Amino acid sequence: MDKFINFMEKHFIPYASKIGNQRHLIAIRDAFTVTMPLMILGALAVMINNLPIPAFQNFMKSIFGGSWTGFGAAVWNGTFGILSVFIAFLVAYNLAKGYGKDPIGAGVVSVASFFTLGAATSGMNSSGLFIALLVGIAVAEIFTRLVGNKKLVIKMPDGVPPAVATSFASLFPAMITIALFGLIAAIVAAFGVKDMFAAFYAAVQEPFMGLANSYGSALFIAFITPFLWFFGLHGANMIDPFMQAINAPAIAANADALSAGKTAPYIVNKPFIDSFVNMGGTGVTIGLIIAIYLVGRKNKPYMVVNNLAAAPGIFNINEPLMFGLPLVLNPIMFIPFIITPTVCVTTAYFATSFGWVPVATVMPPWVTPPIIGGFLATQSFAGGLLAAVNLVIAVLIYMPFVSLATRQEQKKVKAAEA
Repeated sequence: MDKFINFMEKHFIPYASKIGNQRHLIAIRDAFTVTMPLMILGALAVMINNLPIPAFQNFMKSIFGGSWTGFGAAVWNGTFGILSVFIAFLVAYNLAKGYGKDPIGAGVVSVASFFTLGAATSGMNSSGLFIALLVGIAVAEIFTRLVGNKKLVIKMPDGVPPAVATSFASLFPAMITIALFGLIAAIVAAFGVKDMFAAFYAAVQEPFMGLANSYGSALFIAFITPFLWFFGLHGANMIDPFMQAINAPAIAANADALSAGKTAPYIVNKPFIDSFVNMGGTGVTIGLIIAIYLVGRKNKPYMVVNNLAAAPGIFNINEPLMFGLPLVLNPIMFIPFIITPTVCVTTAYFATSFGWVPVATVMPPWVTPPIIGGFLATQSFAGGLLAAVNLVIAVLIYMPFVSLATRQEQKKVKAAEA
């Protein structure tokens, strides 16, 4: 194990760290972080509208009439309905901020460029998400380079307010950037493409989401996050740009199918991972906490950390375990830390694909306690039961390794006393 760790630290960690600190990925991750409350609210609105409890539906209709679902529809329109507009602004804003250039200007120009491509017709919702990401990155790269060109700056007389001077300094860069996207829109239209967003969704985004919805993708997500965490890299943050790129469109497509009375098409999304795999945090560490209480009570160092980690762990915060136990570079815990989420994602994926558990269509807050999150995400007691089964599996996997660590600790204590 020591040789493996040394090899990874020498040949893998430096490259992984560079990827984790890559400015474009950070800009995308931070953009989705800002929009997370909106996605949670929009998903909850759909849950309320489509809660599969006849008594609740009849009660709401008796009070508000047949139009009571208008509340949820309005909330959806203000969240998921314009999600791509937010992302176009925030990605450009964050990337320009990283370059130390006018972030507000970049964000505004990005939104203008996004609509120049035809977003007013379609694409403001999650169907235009991939184009919004591309536009945000492209605008930030073009605009930040142009805005630093002295030949494009309009010099204002002394005494002009700074805000006015800044806006005029960005005038030509903004005009050139937006004009470039207008040219792209004209070229695409010349090839007979009436709706760029619909065409891109059908040709690129939908096939990519289908690929990301496979068991192999779910297994990779369950593996890579704890694997990176083991070496001290924040695995969740590193794969978050990928997860969010498939998450919002998947939730939106599931919600649309649910509203139409159809089967939700996408199993793999963020609520699926959060509710059935990341219980207690990366590595299903709520299972480790319980395992320590069951078979590790004679391991005093583990118990001290475990008592501190138990309360945060209920709300899926596991940094006390990561760095206090620690799980990072812990050779004993490497195997269960990697295996447990892959086993849990396997049971969850096939239980869902076989129809035993409904597809996750609602995104509860990530701090929602285990089992409750499974119930809310699927709007079904079967989801809560599946989460409970995965929790038991996690405890059983961790127990032998906790016992091994406890025996080793007891040997150290006896050796020190001798």
